[in-house]
Amino acid sequence: MVEKNNKNLECFSKLDIVFPMEENGLRNTPETCFNCLAKTECLRTAIKGANGLKVEEETLDRAYTAGRIGFWKRWSKKKSLKRNRQKSIL
Repeated sequence: MVEKNNKNLECFSKLDIVFPMEENGLRNTPETCFNCLAKTECLRTAIKGANGLKVEEETLDRAYTAGRIGFWKRWSKKKSLKRNRQKSIL
């Protein structure tokens, strides 16, 4: 478990900082995060949050574009993600 003071970092679990989208359309952890003791918990928290649904949606879109999943499966999973996003807002 990470010490409490690491959760007070300004960047903790902010998806666009700790797992930003690169020019190639993929997300990657910046090198500045590699030495952080809170790195693993930070990324897990970021992906479990509301923005994490955005990451799952991006993954679905890439899988569809690559032909790994079909239209209906993508549609069904996106619908499920949309419901989860609405539940997290309420």
